[in-house]
Amino acid sequence: MTTATCLPLVRDEAWLPVEETAQVGRIRRTATALAERLGFGATRTAEIGLAVTEIGTNLHKHARQGVVLIRSVRGEDDAAVEIVAVDRGPGIRDVALAWQDGQSTTGTLGVGLGAVRRLASSCSMTSRPGSGTALVARFGPKPDWAPEWGEDSAAGITRPITGEEVCGDAYAFCRSADRLVLMMCDGSGHGPLAAAASDAAVRLFRELAPMPADQLVTRLHQALRGTRGGAVAVADIDLAARTVRYCGLGNIAGAVLADGRKQGMISVPGVAGHQARTIRAYDYALPDRAVVVLHSDGLTERWGVDFGGDLVLDQPVLIATTLLREAGVRNDDASVLVARPA
Repeated sequence: MTTATCLPLVRDEAWLPVEETAQVGRIRRTATALAERLGFGATRTAEIGLAVTEIGTNLHKHARQGVVLIRSVRGEDDAAVEIVAVDRGPGIRDVALAWQDGQSTTGTLGVGLGAVRRLASSCSMTSRPGSGTALVARFGPKPDWAPEWGEDSAAGITRPITGEEVCGDAYAFCRSADRLVLMMCDGSGHGPLAAAASDAAVRLFRELAPMPADQLVTRLHQALRGTRGGAVAVADIDLAARTVRYCGLGNIAGAVLADGRKQGMISVPGVAGHQARTIRAYDYALPDRAVVVLHSDGLTERWGVDFGGDLVLDQPVLIATTLLREAGVRNDDASVLVARPA
């Protein structure tokens, strides 16, 4: 693997429900406070507040179980505020029409999307009639800001168990010209101690990412001794050979989605940091237009490739968000990491 980058670094600020009018104000205040901490100017911070208010208001008016995730997305030189909105509303049948000014649909986020799109540095949405809508809007220091790391070929999302402020699951990915390597850790239990174990796995992964998948998992197993430990998995995607070498220890689920099929990848029993009788990597083909998914056991494995329409062609963060909505039915920490290799 040639020189690799492990950007962007993503940090969750808050998961906030939108069930009452007052909660729209909380979303706005949380987003603008994050923008201020990132050093955004007053005008840009106000623009973010306006866009987030529009998103929250439409969730409140049109959605069921609407939730907004606010987080920072950082590079080496600057950062952005990212808003992820997801709901179980009626969905939007004509997404292209919903982006136009003055349009109101029977689905979520049908009003004001044109303004949100203009104010955001990037904005995209996917919707399934009858199931709901997912939207991601990223706000850099200026509207024409572009990330230093280029196009997002992978993205993830985490959600803590009800009652906890931090998620015990974590993920990371590193990429180079010929490889994209994914890692996920599900820290044992919940709360700060589980998060400490998964954070330790992320730090070590970023230091050792050029290492083969099975060797990486072995090193992670050794490094998590003295912590609660957890389940870990590494997927090493060879972009030239179009293969995935996968090594999982514990209950991280991995799959390759392609050609209308879901190919599960094998994880062996064990707990990184505590018990690992066998650490073994397996190879899988990576067809054209394939998507690679890792997720913790906060999601049920009973999901298929039929997300509706061409969702697998959407941005990785929208695929991850939709999968979390559809399969994240357990009251547990949950994480999803999605890669869509070029």
